[in-house]
Amino acid sequence: MNPSHSVAFFERQFQRQLREQAQALNPFEEAALPWLQGRVLDYGCGLGELSLAAARRGCEVLALDASATAIAHLRQIAQDEGLAIDAREAELSAYQLSADFDTVVCIGLLMFMDCDSALHQLTQLQQRLRPGGVLVLNVLVEGTNYMEMFDPQRHCLLTAQQLRERFAGWTLEQFEQRDFPAPGDTVKSFVTLIARKPAA
Repeated sequence: MNPSHSVAFFERQFQRQLREQAQALNPFEEAALPWLQGRVLDYGCGLGELSLAAARRGCEVLALDASATAIAHLRQIAQDEGLAIDAREAELSAYQLSADFDTVVCIGLLMFMDCDSALHQLTQLQQRLRPGGVLVLNVLVEGTNYMEMFDPQRHCLLTAQQLRERFAGWTLEQFEQRDFPAPGDTVKSFVTLIARKPAA
């Protein structure tokens, strides 16, 4: 993610949410809940509501985000509750994973990278998922014209077809594209994809 614009955008949002005590699972995170098992990667965890839900269900979680506010908040709760969450502040567009996971969740992140980085990281997430595991992906796609949160020089709106092609050979448990109204009579177009990796 670009630390100068999109991370700053979400830092402000997370700080406001904490002040207003407005932390809750969003609908995309709620869709991921039934698929959480084993060792979980929450790649772009935000304030960590999904990581907390996974750990409270007995999962071991690696939670990564570029927001210092979000990671400090998540670490404190994990410590207070004795949860198995390793929360790390990280520049995710260049992050190299060194472990494999049973579940990988990436919600609302890849569009904040340039397309080369986004596709490289998506490949890495696919590779680091164990055979038979589930990857939950949510991303803004072409059709989105709400641009306030994007760095003009660094973002990526893939197409729904590109995402389908990236998961050829996988079992698509869910593939949904939905448009949502955004400020200024604009639109956010999301794809939510839940895919199971072929068993070894």
